[in-house]
Amino acid sequence: MTADLIAVVLLLAVAAYACAGGTDYGAGFWDLTAGGAERGKRPRWLIDHAMAPVWEVNNVWLIFVLVIMWTGFPTFFQTVFSAMWLPLALAAMGLVLRGAGFAFRKPSRRLVDRRLYGAVFAVASVVTPFFLGAAVGGVASGRVVQGTGASADAWANPTSLMFGLVAIATTAFLGAVFLTGDARRFDAPDLVGYFRGRALAGLAVVTGLAVITGFVTHEDSPHVWHGLTHGLGLFFVLVAGAAALVTALLLLRTPGTWVRCTAVGVVASAVVAWGMAQRPYLVPTSLTVADAAGSPATLTWLAIVTLVALLLVVPAVVLLYWLDTHGELQELTDAELGEGSGEG
Repeated sequence: MTADLIAVVLLLAVAAYACAGGTDYGAGFWDLTAGGAERGKRPRWLIDHAMAPVWEVNNVWLIFVLVIMWTGFPTFFQTVFSAMWLPLALAAMGLVLRGAGFAFRKPSRRLVDRRLYGAVFAVASVVTPFFLGAAVGGVASGRVVQGTGASADAWANPTSLMFGLVAIATTAFLGAVFLTGDARRFDAPDLVGYFRGRALAGLAVVTGLAVITGFVTHEDSPHVWHGLTHGLGLFFVLVAGAAALVTALLLLRTPGTWVRCTAVGVVASAVVAWGMAQRPYLVPTSLTVADAAGSPATLTWLAIVTLVALLLVVPAVVLLYWLDTHGELQELTDAELGEGSGEG
């Protein structure tokens, strides 16, 4: 019972990272595709201002995922990281380079440096979700078998490829939706239409790739396909579809706060659908939740520590998002900085 509870918490942590971290990756995708220095100046200005207060905190959900994996399901952790250390190492490298590129771009004074750091940030924002998605696809395909060493087949297969592409498209969709709202918040009406069109295009691509992924899993991962077309898996697929339809309708109107909620609902429901489709396995069809779980005492303490951590972290994160969306975290202007130093 405790193992199943921890597995649900792990799945919800993955969904939280897919939504929060995915939005940041999506901003990097649109940074990459914004065009040259002059054409992409306005979109990149918005991306810098929108991401600056919150981009680091979104990785807290990735930390939750890793801690729960190696503490609650050590066999699962060892199996995944042994078989797919290469894509996961590339994803970790992308995380580091992405953060460094974003942090160094803005204070750089030379145009050549800003272009270099911006390119690192943008490219890493596409590479990282692809390899994370490919790793998830390797798990879903059932190729990650306990006791096997590193294998290219574990992550270079049809399911992994489609999961990687879906990850990129999903982050682009989320990023565009949130940037549409940020454009309104920063009083940039020209960018509202700019990102709204990209959000609709991203949603269309996500929908198309989801359909193709369904056909691929039917042949390459029959257990997951069966789970997605029956029971709770099918229910959450339908929820994701309904949320996608509502999101499209809201985007066609003047986008507001609700479109962010429905966009997150699309992604979160899709992640939960995948988790429900794999039941009772962590790795279909070789490693169940019960077989991968740690000792009962470890799981009990992990549940207690996770509850305490969530009670501390969630309110703080919610407060941060609230302050950001209400314009309370804007940078001080040069004039305000000058006034502050004069008072001292």
